[in-house]
Amino acid sequence: MAPTSTPDMTTASAHHHAPAHGIPFGEAVRVWAKIAALSFGGPAGQIAVMHRILVEQKRWIGEARFLHALNYCMLLPGPEAQQLAIYIGWLLHKTKGGLVAGTLFVLPGFVSIMVLSWIYAAYGNVGVVQALFFGLKAAVLAVVLEAVVRIGRRALKNNIMVGLAAAAFVAIFFYGVPFPIIILTAGVIGFLGGHYRHPAFGADGGHGKASDREYSDADSALGDQLPAHARATTAWSLKIAAVFLALWLAPVLILLATLGTGNVFSQIAVFFSKMAVVTFGGAYAVLAYVAQQAVQHYGWLKPGEMLDGLGMAETTPGPLIMVLQFVGFMAAFRDAGTLPPLLAGTLGGLLATWVTFTPCFLWIFVGAPFIELVRDNDKLNGALSAITAAVVGVILNLAVWFALHTVFAQVVPVRRYGLSFDLPVLSSVDPWALALSLAAAIAILRFKVGMIAALIACTAAGVVLHLAGLIG
Repeated sequence: MAPTSTPDMTTASAHHHAPAHGIPFGEAVRVWAKIAALSFGGPAGQIAVMHRILVEQKRWIGEARFLHALNYCMLLPGPEAQQLAIYIGWLLHKTKGGLVAGTLFVLPGFVSIMVLSWIYAAYGNVGVVQALFFGLKAAVLAVVLEAVVRIGRRALKNNIMVGLAAAAFVAIFFYGVPFPIIILTAGVIGFLGGHYRHPAFGADGGHGKASDREYSDADSALGDQLPAHARATTAWSLKIAAVFLALWLAPVLILLATLGTGNVFSQIAVFFSKMAVVTFGGAYAVLAYVAQQAVQHYGWLKPGEMLDGLGMAETTPGPLIMVLQFVGFMAAFRDAGTLPPLLAGTLGGLLATWVTFTPCFLWIFVGAPFIELVRDNDKLNGALSAITAAVVGVILNLAVWFALHTVFAQVVPVRRYGLSFDLPVLSSVDPWALALSLAAAIAILRFKVGMIAALIACTAAGVVLHLAGLIG
């Protein structure tokens, strides 16, 4: 059956506006805008939306090619769902297709979180607003716990993987080992395991079939042949790498040269540029490290505010890593210098977003033409399996960290014998926060209540508790 979106190519007009596969660029822009508006629910939901629209409904790309692209994106740092959009957009309409697909994917979330950040900064101390975020934190804690369970089921396939997850948790929670070191160590272990073909490090990419029905590449608009523009050439790779390295790093270097290393904008640019190259394993994994640095090292946020930002990202379209925009906003808002605070916050959020997502285009445009070279590489698959297992431990640390600062009003730092962690003061437990968190966890884990429904219910409960005078 021919793809449903392929136009009649018998007319000169149609031939002029559509490439060989018959998909007009204008139609692709409208479809990417639709996907962006529906991209709620984290990477799993976003990938499912793309599969349903691009593979099942439009038949623009086949099942095997879709999963091949997804497996490559899983090897990269950064949000895999956005990178998948860039990859498919590039396959369909060259560089401009990737630019449009990737930009539209983050645009709704960027606008939404910027507006919410303004409201949070201006009215965050108002009782009703505090009550909204009180309920939101409880639900977000349950969502993170659910992520531990979901990813753990996929990644911890044997005792070695369980051991890697446990070691990662102990390293980051009890010893404060930085997230990049944990990921690098796990990757080296997995690489060696794959090199020696240890069965524990075999990987299938972590993805099952996306659908019970198979949509073949040959029957899709793109077909099963590699488009001419997708063939790797050294000249094009060097050119596109130079362009996107300049777009990414030139603002960072300019800020360092003009403002110095101690300025908040320079710190935002450098810190989130580092995040762009170590964010393996998705948003939940890197958030543990961001929270550790933004709260404890830089002092940009208070512990509970990191949960507020994650709640914003959970309830708006786009990648969950958009929470970094909120972190950049609040960092600059609170250290505005001579600028009006809201203007400084806006610039900080924009800067954090720029250095977070610009590298994603670089990874795809430079690496995608060479993907066939690493498709069945045992060493890389082993590294990815080990990294994913370590990520489970890192996300568990994030859940524990959130729980300590959501349910307890006070924690006591323990810094002795090489250990570095926080213990809760049991007498400071917040019974309403504990009750809401338990209710949200039961609803999501036991009764499979949707994430959005749980978030809405908990925020509503927070407002009710405030109006009843039970919380401040």
